[in-house]
Amino acid sequence: MSRATAIINFSAPPQLARKIEQQAKKEGATKSGLLRKAVESYLFKSRLREFQKVGSAVAEKLGLESYDDIEEYFG
Repeated sequence: MSRATAIINFSAPPQLARKIEQQAKKEGATKSGLLRKAVESYLFKSRLREFQKVGSAVAEKLGLESYDDIEEYFG
């Protein structure tokens, strides 16, 4: 029988652990749920930064320097 989730353990300083527990309680969530949302958010933002780097490189190659330039180019 396979699990629908994987267990990942990590260590945290006591102060951070307390903050995690407090925030989870405040949101009515489990610590796992809170940490899952935090990691998902981090991964999304990391991926977004990658897309922004690619977009910036493309804009530079096309000579697009402002949003107006982009609108004119794609408009």
